[in-house]
Amino acid sequence: MEKVKLTSLTEPALAEYITGLGQPAFRAKQLFKWLHARMETDFSKMSDLPKALQEKLTQETVIETLSIARKQVSKDGTVKYLFRLPDGNCIESVVMRYHYGNTICVSTEVGCAMGCRFCASTQGGLVRRLFAGEIAAEVYTAQQDIGERISNIVLMGIGEPLDNYENVLDFLQIISSPNGLNISMRSISLSTCGLVPKIDRLAQEKLGLTLSVSLHAPNDRLRSSMMPVNDVYPVAQLIKACRQYQKTTGRRISFEYAMVKGVNDTPECARQLAHLLQGMGAHINLIPINPVDGSAYSATDAANVERFKQQLIGLGMNATVRRRLGTDISAACGQLRQEAKGDSEG
Repeated sequence: MEKVKLTSLTEPALAEYITGLGQPAFRAKQLFKWLHARMETDFSKMSDLPKALQEKLTQETVIETLSIARKQVSKDGTVKYLFRLPDGNCIESVVMRYHYGNTICVSTEVGCAMGCRFCASTQGGLVRRLFAGEIAAEVYTAQQDIGERISNIVLMGIGEPLDNYENVLDFLQIISSPNGLNISMRSISLSTCGLVPKIDRLAQEKLGLTLSVSLHAPNDRLRSSMMPVNDVYPVAQLIKACRQYQKTTGRRISFEYAMVKGVNDTPECARQLAHLLQGMGAHINLIPINPVDGSAYSATDAANVERFKQQLIGLGMNATVRRRLGTDISAACGQLRQEAKGDSEG
């Protein structure tokens, strides 16, 4: 019999499981706190649970954990983790230190099916989706390793979060629970390459998180050349969904725009981008890309990024350049995993 993935259960699901064992409902609350507030992985240390229940949980369930396969620490304090899952697969997380607290960028899948041509995460395709408890374990393992509270989360690591919708929604419920780490939804940002039906569905959840859309190009010709998803959900359809999302949730959307030399960094691209997002009050986050082995794309120079930003601002847009962290380590999402795969195959 397959064991129950205990840390992937939301509070209602955990209560249903515990009462199904003949235990009172308050035991579920106690257990949830042990798992998600104290981040305990040893049932025998859960002192307020009856010994018989501890033994039952040991027999029937598993607490999803990760091991640190590799760790890189940048001179700016950024920490890059390669986490190994029990099945041998690897994922990446990055802890970034800001004046307002520690932010972790988590993965939601092993690999990615989206095929964006400037991203290391897609090399090798999708292996499998992560369970909610595995995503949560990225946060817990990193927090315990650095010995500091993580207060902000971005779902912008390996994988497309909305391609793993149910598990990601369960993770968001778990991580924001007052009985767990209690990380506010307003401190969570979810990034998508533009799966329109899932954006529509997410809008109805009204979660209060920040939606970040990986746009990267202002027209279909360019975007399709960079991101195959655009062939299914073209720019006009995506922006229509984004405008509806804002209307439904009252939350401003952030648009990610990776600056690629000679591809999407021209003055005409800036004009088209400003026209496309006119009236949304959106935030445009310009990203100088990290070089990725096997990709023909290279980063725009800093001066051109600044010119692009100033042109957008002159056209009435709210635009900033993402602060580059971890430039002295394998900072691009998916790079460390690819390096590890190369080492194991060599």
